[in-house]
Amino acid sequence: MSTSPKILIVGAGIGGLTAALELAHRGLDVTVLEKSDAPGGKIRTIKVNEAAIDSGPTVFTMRWIFEQLFADCGESFSAEFELEALDILARHSWGEAPLDLYANTQKSADAIGQFAGARQAQLFLEFCKTAKKVYETLNGPFIESPRPNLLGMMSSLGVTKGKVLWDIGPFSNLWSSLASYFPDPRLHQLFGRYATYCGSSPYLAPATLMLIAEVEMKGVWSIKGGMTKIPEVIARLAQKKGCHFQYGAEVQSLQFSGAKVSGVQLTSGEVIGCDFLIFNGDIKALQRGLLGEKANTAIPQSLKQTDSLSAVTWSMRVRASGFPLVRHNVFFNQPYQSEFTDIFEKQKLPESPTVYICAQDRTDFANQTNDYERLFCLVNAPANGDNQFDDEEIERCEQKAFSLMRQYGLQLQDAQIMRTSPHEFTKLFPGRGGALYGQATHGWMSSFQRLGSQSQIPNLLLAGGSTHPGPGVPMAAMSGRLAAATLMAHLGLTKR
Repeated sequence: MSTSPKILIVGAGIGGLTAALELAHRGLDVTVLEKSDAPGGKIRTIKVNEAAIDSGPTVFTMRWIFEQLFADCGESFSAEFELEALDILARHSWGEAPLDLYANTQKSADAIGQFAGARQAQLFLEFCKTAKKVYETLNGPFIESPRPNLLGMMSSLGVTKGKVLWDIGPFSNLWSSLASYFPDPRLHQLFGRYATYCGSSPYLAPATLMLIAEVEMKGVWSIKGGMTKIPEVIARLAQKKGCHFQYGAEVQSLQFSGAKVSGVQLTSGEVIGCDFLIFNGDIKALQRGLLGEKANTAIPQSLKQTDSLSAVTWSMRVRASGFPLVRHNVFFNQPYQSEFTDIFEKQKLPESPTVYICAQDRTDFANQTNDYERLFCLVNAPANGDNQFDDEEIERCEQKAFSLMRQYGLQLQDAQIMRTSPHEFTKLFPGRGGALYGQATHGWMSSFQRLGSQSQIPNLLLAGGSTHPGPGVPMAAMSGRLAAATLMAHLGLTKR
């Protein structure tokens, strides 16, 4: 009687979890090894005086990816999650009257018209049409493709859709492409900020990243129970289907038999065998030999990538007043370009940081109270966590960020704070100096430099934000599905 091949998944981030759910649904023998005590990876909470604060991704978009995953695995997404669609996508401030963007495009245009004039509102609507075209053009042949390449993608696009990319200037950077749509420098800055969603500089990222605007306009939701409910539910469903989870299981090295992976050795000394392994971590950890010298043959040594942004974050339980926070808020700073020059060229914390604030107890219409609430604040930082910043530099960055919040009217009292720096992120997610998005998407060819799910070792597959289709919760989820599909192809199986 034949037995099911044994599959190990290293890492219970969202990519590893989606792969585990799919493979367990097919009746395969799957074990997930996770060094922490809970699933989620970068989707994590920090407890501050018993208040659980989402301290990783805070924005939930592209829900259709998860609805499709659940349906394909015989589960109901809507039965597991209670979502609230956000009317206000984000509130933006430059130290004056704030500007809200809405899920409704016309409502955003009206707000922009009041903020920056009728001409700018009309140009915004034209931008929205372009962003939608770019999204619809790239969704199938690039985002959902297992391993796109430029020639194959252009061939599948044909003349009409290929013209969409040509019209936006495919060789241009996002910042220059936005100039014709946003003569108001504040709006130019706002929409250039979308490059940071994948850990990149708007001055170096390709113009195609304007599609992120369309993704947000298709819907942003908050999840009752917080973002960590996503990995918790997927892990529970995978376990229900027979997947085994082993927490507190840190992998020290990969074991080999000939040219193939034969298992792993944990830091505890335990050796666990396998027939296939899915690595749900940054590919640079493999390339650098952090899981053993032979493991680095999985990744081409010739692969050179610019590391994405890291961050300094503050998870707070605090009394907040003054500025009318909504769930997602951005406080912009000037001069804007210096933020990215400091990070990517000078490899230092920005002198003029922009501050993102997620007010996790606020809804679109919540009134301010004197009660404690949960805030998560973030400023971008270079991914040089392998060389720890000195305390003075971190403190200076914190002072500038909190000074900007005060300057824009946000008063924080009785704050209880847990701070995370690139050095801590490096320890949590080894391999890339605390880079939170894997490779920076810089240059028009960078998207094609991400590896697909198949490594150079036949039975070692890849998943996570450092692989195709890229960073972010929905994209990492898709990477796990692609890894599961690749593994099933190895086994001669096809997805239902």
